[in-house]
Amino acid sequence: MAQQQTWQFPSHIAVMAEESENNLYFVCKRGMDVTLACLLLILLSPLLLLIAILIKLDSPGPVIFSQERVGSQRQWLGRTSLWVIRHFRMLKFRSMSQNADPAVHEAYIRDFVEGRARPSEESDGKFKLTNDPRVTRVGRILRKFSLDELLQLVNVLKGDMSLVGPRPVPPYEVAGYRSGHHRRLAALPGITGIWQVKGRCRVTFEEMIRMDIEYVRDASLLLDLKILFLTIPAVISRRGAE
Repeated sequence: MAQQQTWQFPSHIAVMAEESENNLYFVCKRGMDVTLACLLLILLSPLLLLIAILIKLDSPGPVIFSQERVGSQRQWLGRTSLWVIRHFRMLKFRSMSQNADPAVHEAYIRDFVEGRARPSEESDGKFKLTNDPRVTRVGRILRKFSLDELLQLVNVLKGDMSLVGPRPVPPYEVAGYRSGHHRRLAALPGITGIWQVKGRCRVTFEEMIRMDIEYVRDASLLLDLKILFLTIPAVISRRGAE
């Protein structure tokens, strides 16, 4: 088993402060998150059960994979609100073999953040690992249609995530952030977002950061609904997925 590494970066940082935020937007956004997440979990419960059975039959190990991710949460100081960086456990259906070594992915993410990664011809010009031997047979199918991410609806109900927001990232990615990059964390992390529907795995790290900061700046209920609707064709077309 690979030794767990502790990444050295501040776990609580105020990344944005605003005197006059649209609180109605945040109330409506939370209401939409809870309502849709509950409905989806109920409607998709047969599919979730089927996925769990297939994972159990395909390879040894737990059905659910829990990984530490970095997001943020809004906190109030008087009349000023701050987005504070925090860690949480993100849930996914397991798509890799049990106790898979994360070193390969950590090395790739370092190269991606530092601009050394190049699009792979094997993945049709995408920025991602290809032919990863850690991925199981069922896991490949789950990843093609983003089915492994359905359990993040539970994270939405818990308030760790939103349906729409910047991608939640592992600590070893945030450890490589430079000045200005943390601005993308000034929102609840989301299951889907601008990067997922417009540039998933096809843009550089700096372009991804720009997209997320653009969302943080322009966030609105209308934009969230637009991204949710754009997610449907993105998932069906398997854009950026393995």
